[in-house]
Amino acid sequence: MNMGNAMKRLISSIRPAALLLLLTALLAQPATAALKVLACEPEWAALVQELAGDIAAVSSATTALQDAHHIEARPSLIARARNADLVVCTGSELEAGWLPLLLRQSGNERIQPGAPGNLETSQLVLRLEIPKVLDRSLGDIHPAGNPHIHLDPHNIAKVAQVLGDRLAQLDPANAKTYSSRTAAFLARWREATRRWEAEAAPLRGLTMVVYHKNMGYLNAWLGLREVGSLEPKPGIPPTTAHLADLVTRMQAEPAKVIVYMAYHNPQAAEFLSERTKIPAVMLPFTVGGSDRAKDLFGLFNDTLARLLAVLK
Repeated sequence: MNMGNAMKRLISSIRPAALLLLLTALLAQPATAALKVLACEPEWAALVQELAGDIAAVSSATTALQDAHHIEARPSLIARARNADLVVCTGSELEAGWLPLLLRQSGNERIQPGAPGNLETSQLVLRLEIPKVLDRSLGDIHPAGNPHIHLDPHNIAKVAQVLGDRLAQLDPANAKTYSSRTAAFLARWREATRRWEAEAAPLRGLTMVVYHKNMGYLNAWLGLREVGSLEPKPGIPPTTAHLADLVTRMQAEPAKVIVYMAYHNPQAAEFLSERTKIPAVMLPFTVGGSDRAKDLFGLFNDTLARLLAVLK
């Protein structure tokens, strides 16, 4: 039987109303995402979403309630890496405990280091706090510098420009869309950055006790000052002896605020706050870390609002 004639007879047998419903259903089906992107941290997943919209399927390997230093390369995560066209991670050894295993187990040549499908965002900016001495007795230090670059919005802008180009390179059919969305995002981002810097002017010089040394880029951007840490050494959990020493120090010369992140256990911050009467403030740290931090704009809006509330 001639397939063309058979198809014509099939279509002619369908009532017009039913044919219209069929065509409508077909058109309503969502288009398959051109790119599959796996981000190591929520901030990069949010940035890809801003630049790609619904033409990319984006997921994050971690959440705002997890410490990106310490997660497992679970089978479900390996499966996502196996199917990914692009992996966007911070690098600078932030994910050193699990990312190499994830990439190796994925067997995906597209996302290996050096391939177009592998982007390390920390390589795109000036890194802070590069240690002069490498000694594990000093705690969990990063030889390549502080990896938490996303807490300075100027770094986000630098990464966005490169990321937009990389998306276009990997998916040339949608290059114009990536270009226009990147330009639109950067315009909104620069305007928001100017607003944040004006709003945050009263924070300059604010003294803080931090939980972990992960605020270097936020401090440099806003002129904040760390005068103590709940961790006795980077990566070492707070100890009773260290907290007692902090209480003595803060009673003599109090900081303005004690800061911890959404993924930290708040007990140490609350302990110090109760004994010194210094307010303890939780910061979202990344997208998803609070109800207001639903995207990158919300992350900075909420971070500044929480810090400014201390002054009031």
